Amino acid sequence: MQSAICLLSVVPMRKEPSHCSEMVSQVLFGEYVTLGEEKEDFVFVTCQSDGYQGWVQANQLTTVADEQVLTTSEYIGVFTQEVFVNGRRRLMPFAIPVYSSGKPGDPLHFGNQQVSYKVSGTAVWNSNSKGFSKPNLDAIIQVFLDTPYLWGGKSIYGIDCSGFAQQVFKLFGLPLLRDAYLQAEQGTEVKSLKDARLGDLVFFQNEKGRIMHVGILLENKEIVHASGKVRIDTIDEEGIFNRETGKRTHRFHSIRRFF
Repeated sequence: MQSAICLLSVVPMRKEPSHCSEMVSQVLFGEYVTLGEEKEDFVFVTCQSDGYQGWVQANQLTTVADEQVLTTSEYIGVFTQEVFVNGRRRLMPFAIPVYSSGKPGDPLHFGNQQVSYKVSGTAVWNSNSKGFSKPNLDAIIQVFLDTPYLWGGKSIYGIDCSGFAQQVFKLFGLPLLRDAYLQAEQGTEVKSLKDARLGDLVFFQNEKGRIMHVGILLENKEIVHASGKVRIDTIDEEGIFNRETGKRTHRFHSIRRFF
């Protein structure tokens, strides 16, 4: 199967091959997809990091040879960072992958595109060396706080609840699936909120009992989640209590542990 890489900052993945179709997810700079059926100017893709599928405009992707499919544990660790594609400066968002040619300063080649990263030191987040801890989690949260909610989004320009959880856990080397109900099948069960701890994922249900929302548990009965924006609210055994409105917004379903 043919692979391709996204070399634009954020590309929409749609439910159907149409610009008017619902955006179900996004493909970020440096993420790989496997190409499938083509329909007009769209191509059906499978995201290689999490298996998520949808339609992407074909000319927003760059096909690559097998040897150009790289892996990394390094990500951009600041809000935005310069990356050069064919010598043109682009600002790329927090948490996109940073690949290495093996020789400092040498550009990378993806298909007919040349990529140079101007990023080093504290601007790089290494998931192999940044183990899960409260300071490291706090550092990630501070970048994402107040990111606007966007259905299907998974970047600092706009993000949904499961996209937020997925991006945070990626930075600790833990691959999550894309949707909340899929993430609720990963990890190990935590029986109740009193047994939960920092970093656990908490899931919430609608009136029919279907999982519709997820957040990351903090300390002192707090949870960080994407609802309107990435925000910190209060949680109890019933669910989330919005600090700004004084209203309960999400009904508790279950807890899963990954750390």
